[in-house]
Amino acid sequence: MHKVELFPSVVARVTERRGGLRVFSGLDPRRTAHVVVDLQNGFMAEGQLSAVATAPEIIPQVNRISAALRAAGGLVVYLQHTADPAAVSGWSAFYDNFVNPLRRAAMIEAFTPGNFGHALWPGLEVLPGDLTIRKSRFGAFIQGSSDLHAQLKRRAIDTLIITGTVTNVCCESTARDAMMLDYRVFFVTDGNAAHSDQEHNASLSNLANIFCDVVSTEEVVGLMVPEAARAAAE
Repeated sequence: MHKVELFPSVVARVTERRGGLRVFSGLDPRRTAHVVVDLQNGFMAEGQLSAVATAPEIIPQVNRISAALRAAGGLVVYLQHTADPAAVSGWSAFYDNFVNPLRRAAMIEAFTPGNFGHALWPGLEVLPGDLTIRKSRFGAFIQGSSDLHAQLKRRAIDTLIITGTVTNVCCESTARDAMMLDYRVFFVTDGNAAHSDQEHNASLSNLANIFCDVVSTEEVVGLMVPEAARAAAE
């Protein structure tokens, strides 16, 4: 598990700017989606090209958030990084420049739909009412990446909880764009995974600065408990 340490300079700056680190005092679970980013075999299974060693450790927190949100009337969404032919041909700036030819071929193979690497990690508690959405870029909201924005708007979702991997790549990219599309975003400190504590904490600090309410699993689940009780009583 990552040792979470937000940069003191960021904490001091946001405290001066808005009076404290936290952003939102609550959430409406019925208008909230838990967006689980790229927890697929290709990022999780030992020996896979893109495996993140810390990623399997976040699964209990991810499942806990999903269960709490479902109980309170919210939505769970699983994103799958996808490297089908359309994705590869439409994103040559990445595939032709940021990876060598051997890694390029291996990444495409791993994240082609139907292959082992593309499938969701079996430890996730995926239920029939959940959504599964493929995306073709790091961020899910950029034009042409996925239909996530349309799916959420159709359901009147205005608040997101972000978990997944890699913290500082697909998770941060999705969270940043979500905030700029006017979603209220909670980014979970112990529900995201990166290759190192340094990368994880740099991303958390940047997001806490101006993009997201950076919270623990305990904190975000705590916001749902009263709503879950109310929903059960109705």
